Amino acid sequence: MARIFGGDQNEANTTRVVGTYGYMSPEYAMEGLFSVKSDVYSFGVLLLEIVSGRRNTSFRLTEHSNLISFAWQLWNEGRAMEFVDSSIRDSCSQNEVLRCIKVGMLCVQDSTIYRPTMSTVVLMLESETATLPMPRQPTFTSTRSSIDLDLFSEGLEIVSSNNITLSAVVGR
Repeated sequence: MARIFGGDQNEANTTRVVGTYGYMSPEYAMEGLFSVKSDVYSFGVLLLEIVSGRRNTSFRLTEHSNLISFAWQLWNEGRAMEFVDSSIRDSCSQNEVLRCIKVGMLCVQDSTIYRPTMSTVVLMLESETATLPMPRQPTFTSTRSSIDLDLFSEGLEIVSSNNITLSAVVGR
């Protein structure tokens, strides 16, 4: 996608951010920067959705702010198999599904420096012998506090759990 807008450039900047926020890379959503690795982030979210059988947006009233937060917690605690959709958990190859989760976690790294390219992602998914780096904890994995959950139960909606305000300016 970056090449469509910027020729052969690897990174560009835009003043208009367009897309679905749960799937946008942090650098694009917050700064308007897009690169060849912006789509890798989106792919990682989709891969985690497929493995878990849950949508990224299905965590609104839970202690986790998003699917990445949930995946990271289970991965970090060594309970990644609990992340796998219960309808496939018993019939899938544990090694393959853990590799998919790990690749997904590598794709959703906050910094483009730590994200693989799509060609590397394909190799990681195809090869059973490739050694994968350990994913780093994504910054946007903060969990909601009990205070936040109390506000939800009182009918008050918290629009931002990380004190960021996004405004969309629309012409008449």
